[in-house]
Amino acid sequence: MNDIQNTREILLTSINNNLLEFYDFNDKIILAIGAGGGQIIEYGFKARKIFAIDNNEEAIKKLHNKLLQTGLGEKFSLIHSDFLQTTLIGNLVFFEFCLHEMTDPRVAIEHAFKLAPEILIADHCPGSEWAFITDEDKKISKSWNELGLYNIKTIIRYNTFQFFTDYDALLEKIQGQGLNSINRISGYKGQKNISISMSYYFALIKRLLL
Repeated sequence: MNDIQNTREILLTSINNNLLEFYDFNDKIILAIGAGGGQIIEYGFKARKIFAIDNNEEAIKKLHNKLLQTGLGEKFSLIHSDFLQTTLIGNLVFFEFCLHEMTDPRVAIEHAFKLAPEILIADHCPGSEWAFITDEDKKISKSWNELGLYNIKTIIRYNTFQFFTDYDALLEKIQGQGLNSINRISGYKGQKNISISMSYYFALIKRLLL
């Protein structure tokens, strides 16, 4: 395993460990939104059942392959669908770093409350350097602002970093984010061992205030 792979594993291990400390998944039925890719799946060892819902078919395929490696295949049901079309019922709706990608985060949250009594949101913090680099800063701020209408039972901020061996590795990671993102990394040209800070929240929402 090379250095960048090892660093990536450390990052994902940290997120998974923080998640397990933040919320008790024991024997819960989870609706995991944006779960494709399989980066956050360790909670599956504790949960009773996970319905992994993602509108990206390629991401669903990556999650399937990851589940084969971990032996969690029986715990997960993979669903290629728009979340707003979901009618499944569970104990928790878990938005995995995807609420800011929803066209209307408030509509998504209100739909989630029809499916489960609790909502867990994992997403980047407003002001996170990584969110700026990926040109998602405005969407992320909008998403968290919508949560002001809800009763946030618990919220914790975590800090980590994204590591890249050189500019080309960073470009490969973000080039799908568009021209703004590519322009924002221009200052890293020629650099090696690039670290970019990334902060994120876990927030547990239980009911509407209004």
